[in-house]
Amino acid sequence: MGSVIAGSLLVGVVFLLPTVTQSTNLAAALSQARRDPERKATGPAAIGADELTESGRLAFIRSAQVWMPTDIPNMNLREGPRGAGQFQPNELVTCDYVDEPRHGTSPKFSCLLAGGDIVKVRYGANNGEVPGSVLATRLLWALGFAADRVYPVRVKCHGCSADPWNSRGHADQINDFEPAVIERKPAGHEMSQDKKRPGWAWTELDLVDEEQGGAPQAHRDALKLLAVLMQHTDSRSQQQRLLCLPGGLTSSGQCEKPFLMLHDVGKTFGHANIFNRMGPGSVNFDAWARTPVWSNRTGCVGHLSKSFTGTLGSPHISEAGRQFLAQLLQQLTDQQIYDLFEIAGVAQRTVRATGGRLSPSVGDWVTAFKSKRDQIATRRCTG
Repeated sequence: MGSVIAGSLLVGVVFLLPTVTQSTNLAAALSQARRDPERKATGPAAIGADELTESGRLAFIRSAQVWMPTDIPNMNLREGPRGAGQFQPNELVTCDYVDEPRHGTSPKFSCLLAGGDIVKVRYGANNGEVPGSVLATRLLWALGFAADRVYPVRVKCHGCSADPWNSRGHADQINDFEPAVIERKPAGHEMSQDKKRPGWAWTELDLVDEEQGGAPQAHRDALKLLAVLMQHTDSRSQQQRLLCLPGGLTSSGQCEKPFLMLHDVGKTFGHANIFNRMGPGSVNFDAWARTPVWSNRTGCVGHLSKSFTGTLGSPHISEAGRQFLAQLLQQLTDQQIYDLFEIAGVAQRTVRATGGRLSPSVGDWVTAFKSKRDQIATRRCTG
């Protein structure tokens, strides 16, 4: 039985700039919304099995929500979201390797469960997206913002090499992977305009219209401010999703419960950076703890560097948005905050950016989190 080989961090990635067409379409949509603020939707976003028309996508975004109420003090951040396919904390999961094309930049592989599901497994002690995805998705879920369900597990893979990200293909081996996480989709129906445009850009939050049933500015700004707190560095459109909530699809193919969710939030709890590098950008205590929530001593511009391909940077936050997030964060108990960082495995996270030493204790992370919460609670936004 082999053990997982620590994957090397990628120090540079070549990204493509948004196409001229994408930029033009977004600019035109924003311009249209500003010219015609009183325009009403003709009805809920029309959809097919998975796709939205261009006008349907715009209607979806305009009428979408970004937050739903949760019983925050009673959310179990250790066990995480319940639902089909959930796993217990650190459960041993046995599966068979599936050779599929690689996507993204962090170590992962596909694996077939006994029940027939093929799941994505992220792994590796040096892979910051393993603890980062647990931290970000569970915080979002507990506060009422939608994200994927991510479960920290131990994986026994039949047919895996010791490092399937770098040594692909079936191997006559059985290997164990710890730490590891398995990702599950939230309940609902994921939508897209087409395969080339699966998500939404953070700039498109400006298109959401409360008069058309969409989220109020307080909710949208709270989500932006939460991204600042987490230091969400990889904010490309592909990292967000259009979700039709359960019960939202009508028999005629209309979505009456459109929702904007976050999809890939593993590069968090470090420091946002231009190339989305995992070293500083994923579960790096020193970088995260010393990064303030606000850019300046006064005012409410979030301290978030925009990445090369990102769509969110230095967001202006309204007083309503600040108050809303502050009220949500203040409902988290000390035990919940501790459980969040403990189950994510931050104490075992090796950070090359800090010389390969172990990250500070769970208690240190909790203290840093509460400091950032205080920064939000004590600020006042004007203008």
